[in-house]
Amino acid sequence: MLVTKADGKVEEFNPSKLRHSLRRAGAGDAEVGEIVTQIESIAHDGMRTQDIYKHAFTLLKGAEKSISARYSLRRALFNLGPTGFPFETFLARLFQSQGYETKTGIELQGRCALHEIDLAAYKKDHSFVAEAKFHARLGIKSDLQVAMYSYARLLDLSDQKICNEDICGIKNLKIITNTKFTSAAIKYAACVGVEVLSWDYPKKDNLYDMIEKSGLYPITVLQGLNNSQKQFLLSKMVVVCEDLVQKPRILNSLGLSPRKMEALLFEARQLSPSAR
Repeated sequence: MLVTKADGKVEEFNPSKLRHSLRRAGAGDAEVGEIVTQIESIAHDGMRTQDIYKHAFTLLKGAEKSISARYSLRRALFNLGPTGFPFETFLARLFQSQGYETKTGIELQGRCALHEIDLAAYKKDHSFVAEAKFHARLGIKSDLQVAMYSYARLLDLSDQKICNEDICGIKNLKIITNTKFTSAAIKYAACVGVEVLSWDYPKKDNLYDMIEKSGLYPITVLQGLNNSQKQFLLSKMVVVCEDLVQKPRILNSLGLSPRKMEALLFEARQLSPSAR
């Protein structure tokens, strides 16, 4: 049976991929087996992978909310929009959890042009600048052109520093996307020494791994919030679930009942580093 991916490519349906994603979210063996069996019973030739996800997510809603939230993580990253700024802020929080000092949305004058830097990060023994390529839907990839102009930016900024320490000279640039890179972009970046980071690349320490290790999940995974409420919180710089745990009073602005507010805070606590 063939299924259609978000980028339009067709591949053979592989139940093991579904099992892996469910287990990775924290579902137990019994839940995984039941969900895969039900999906296999309705799957058909030409079915979209997005529809497979939707069916699996619906079946997971009866499980612990933190499990369904983790399963929806990839889709939740698409809701860090419509601008790329919340995504940049989210990335900054991830790197802060690794000991970096971070800056977002800064301007630096290069040798030939003025550049807006999405993310700059530094600590005692390392520093880098990053291009954050946010996409609002599946199937869009960052391509060779993105890698080439990012490298040109690195060359133009080579005489600049992002802080006053010796380590802060601009020598390293990362391109980070919430989707994927084309194979040509990955090959070019490796050739010129630019790092690429996506949802599933590299194989280890990719964006998914970083989120899992840090325990910092975006508020867009929370099932107790609708889209307008998520956008309101993002506009107030409440970006990760930990922020709600630390600043619960901001929920008063959403007009939630005490029961819904407590349920939401319980869900946020389950998806915070302190829950580990």
